[in-house]
Amino acid sequence: IVEDRYEAGSTLITSQLPIDAWHDVIGEPTFADAILDRLVHNAYRVELDGQSMRKTKLKTGDESAQNG
Repeated sequence: IVEDRYEAGSTLITSQLPIDAWHDVIGEPTFADAILDRLVHNAYRVELDGQSMRKTKLKTGDESAQNG
């Protein structure tokens, strides 16, 4: 999917795994380089920092966060 969309349209990908850890998780350096080249090149990256919203909602007693 990513290869078909490469430079053809927008693609949004989210991950909790930092980019610098992808090589270790993918395990094959050649594949990791190819994947990261396509994802990171010409990409806008937004890295979020801070407390998890789940933890914040649980502290305030939001029942919908607990149920689901």
